Amino acid sequence: MPTSTVLYLGGLRTECTHLKSGQKIITDAPTDNHGKGEAFSPTDLAATSLGTCMLTVMGIVAQRHGIDMEGARAEVTKIMAEGPRRIGEIQVIITMPPKGYTDEQKQLLEATAHACPVGKSLSADLKEVVEFTWE
Repeated sequence: MPTSTVLYLGGLRTECTHLKSGQKIITDAPTDNHGKGEAFSPTDLAATSLGTCMLTVMGIVAQRHGIDMEGARAEVTKIMAEGPRRIGEIQVIITMPPKGYTDEQKQLLEATAHACPVGKSLSADLKEVVEFTWE
């Protein structure tokens, strides 16, 4: 069964529909590649997926171990490369809320983030820079 559909709307814009939930995402080509940049670009989504995957798997492990990480956030920076045009680097800064995490909990959550399925699916040529800030 398909996961999603993508409809080309013209003007370098698509509408993506998640079939199970009906949720929609609009994408635009980025301004540095003939687009308007009025929505996530496809490469923005790919980079952002790394941050969402890291926080999601961390949340699964946190829930399993009774760790409260509500309010955690990820700041994602995508850096494009040329020859061929591709994502060359993704920088993710994960900021954890001030909840008195133990060193063991920090180590568990950081290791979990580094093992996320999206990260494991990206090209080995892509540089990933991940930083954790524990408030």
